[in-house]
Amino acid sequence: MDKNITVRCPTCQKPVAWKQSSAFRPFCSERCRLIDLGEWANEEKVIPGPELPGAVNPDADKEDEY
Repeated sequence: MDKNITVRCPTCQKPVAWKQSSAFRPFCSERCRLIDLGEWANEEKVIPGPELPGAVNPDADKEDEY
């Protein structure tokens, strides 16, 4: 059974066919994929949860550098 599944691009909300030929799925393009990756890298997007034991917060012990 061959179903046509369409999802929305997480970045721009354009419809994207969910099939093997859609190289950037769930994104519509490499541009939208890279925008999303940049948001994760800049910590604009995070997965909420408890802080892990032994996790290092690099900003915790910083003194004002200005």
